[in-house]
Amino acid sequence: MDIQEQKPFVIGLDLGATNSVFGIVDQRGQVLATNAIKTQAYKTVEDFVDAGVEAMKPIVAKVGGIGQIKAMGIGTPNGNFYKGTIEMAPNLSWGHDCVVPLAEMFSKRLEVPVGLTNDANAAAIGEMQYGVARGMKNFIMLTLGTGVGSGIVINGQVVYGSDGFAGELGHVTMVRGKEGRLCGCGRTGCLEAYCSATGVARTAREYLQSSDEPSELRNIIPEEITSLDVSIAAGKGDKLAKRVYEFTGEMLGAACADFASFSSPEAFVFFGGLTKAGDLLMKPIMESYAKHVFKIFKDKPKFLVSSLDDGAAAVLGASAIGWEL
Repeated sequence: MDIQEQKPFVIGLDLGATNSVFGIVDQRGQVLATNAIKTQAYKTVEDFVDAGVEAMKPIVAKVGGIGQIKAMGIGTPNGNFYKGTIEMAPNLSWGHDCVVPLAEMFSKRLEVPVGLTNDANAAAIGEMQYGVARGMKNFIMLTLGTGVGSGIVINGQVVYGSDGFAGELGHVTMVRGKEGRLCGCGRTGCLEAYCSATGVARTAREYLQSSDEPSELRNIIPEEITSLDVSIAAGKGDKLAKRVYEFTGEMLGAACADFASFSSPEAFVFFGGLTKAGDLLMKPIMESYAKHVFKIFKDKPKFLVSSLDDGAAAVLGASAIGWEL
């Protein structure tokens, strides 16, 4: 019996700023069991790892124990594939000002190999293995959640660059100078500051403040407006909310036009909560792309929405790292 037959499962960890989801995945890409913990509920990374190990015990037991686990893969903010570390992650209380050797820490506790990569890269790998990008060798994944992440695949391989951090497309500068919004990274004018879920909510507040236009959103305390509120209002035909998505889509489309110039992708794959807006977002993205792109790339890439649910894509992508160890 070979190793693959002896150890038919891997663990995938989607480590987010709010929740960390652990999943047991088989060789067919089925998530057999999951468990989750609150990422920020722990003061130190040691406490987080302790809690993670405890959370994995019941789901590992369901498949016959740790002896059935080949490896573990982790998708995380600011993850370095080469080193297995989380480095200066601004949204992690126990990892925002240091380098955390998380892969090594879990490997020592579980006594299995552990690999780690950026969360958006993990989502791209999951999409390439199991989703709408299956069979593609050149595509760009854009994750539109609390921030804007990206995974770039060229010739079938995720681009990591010289230091493991290539592909931070959410931090390309879209608005230069004093007009640019402050981004969580400390710079101004980043794509993330406009086209993330938090960016959409901020655009809505700015529109409400700068005009007297009627809107359902005026019934909500401005500081409590979310991208979901904007999506619901836009879906009902609210003109101001629809303009928010037109603005967001225009900027994303212009960004994609620039991205096409360096990798000529087969597709742009969009993933995350903002994609729930459907054509309200995707239509202005495609129109803006066509308006801004270098002509030789105009009609080439597809614009696709992920076919995987928000949790599964990252867990599956992280698990795919485990199969390669």
